[in-house]
Amino acid sequence: MKLTLDSLSAHLERQLLPAYLVSGDEPLLTGEAADAIRARARAAGYTDREVHFMERGADWNEVRASFDTLSLFASRRIVEIRLPSGKPGAAGGATLVELIEGRRDDVLLLILTGRLDREAQSADWVRAVEAHGAWLPVWPVEPERLVAWLRARCRRQGLELTDEALELLAERTEGNLLAAHQEIEKLRLLLTTPRAGAEEVLASVADSARFDVFQLGDALVAGDAARAIRVLAGLRAEGVEPVLVLWAVVKALRDLWSAASGAAPPPGRGRFPSRQNAALEQARRRAARLDFDRLTARACLADRIIKGRATGDAWDEMALLAAELCARPALPLPRGVLK
Repeated sequence: MKLTLDSLSAHLERQLLPAYLVSGDEPLLTGEAADAIRARARAAGYTDREVHFMERGADWNEVRASFDTLSLFASRRIVEIRLPSGKPGAAGGATLVELIEGRRDDVLLLILTGRLDREAQSADWVRAVEAHGAWLPVWPVEPERLVAWLRARCRRQGLELTDEALELLAERTEGNLLAAHQEIEKLRLLLTTPRAGAEEVLASVADSARFDVFQLGDALVAGDAARAIRVLAGLRAEGVEPVLVLWAVVKALRDLWSAASGAAPPPGRGRFPSRQNAALEQARRRAARLDFDRLTARACLADRIIKGRATGDAWDEMALLAAELCARPALPLPRGVLK
């Protein structure tokens, strides 16, 4: 069985399965999902809990022995396995299949992992969970859904924020749902009334947004200049190496060139590949207006600056390149760069 965050609550009200797998890179959401499963298990009499942290080279025989040992303190217990990499190796995978298929009424198995790649998703132990229990893959909240997600979270805390306040909260916590949750809790404690506007949020909420280079590429392909520049500034503030940022910009340049030439979009990568592929289809219309010789020359200039072969600020050049990729006017290239 495969679950979603939206279906988890109703599922737990109906039944409790012998094995659960929660995977994902959003600590807040994966933590809340695991808490819900634990709470339901405790209500069903699984009052004892053992936690095993399984890193590379860990001894899976200890897990098997623990699974087979009767609890001294409770008739039912949760055996929790934390597997950050999502790859238990051959021995670990075989052990998990054995534990899942040889399920016991007095033990509930809860496996917590990071995001599972395609190879890991097809592993025998994951299939065993789906066959005998439930797998809950947790995905990040997409940027366009963040305001709605924040509104729902605020209402659960008895808060009613204006649209402007929600937009500001989203801008300051994007990519960091744990910070968003903490800021909502702080607002609940600080506000004297349940309603709040942008001024209250501005006074209370720190800028905790986090970005990655894939988000920059998504913004460039979508032609969202304002977001691209904001992500670029965030990456610079976080100390991301400019060579990695330039890689994302050049990849977006290649994708847009493919769109302009009528080639099929490459397989989507990043956190939301299906959305990126849809953006590439929309980019075909915009790409026809781009000067790819000029864009390539500016990318080469940024590369030479990073390597110390030219003077200037690579971040400024990448910002100008980002603006041009989004079909916005930018400063001309230095004389002699475009030949």
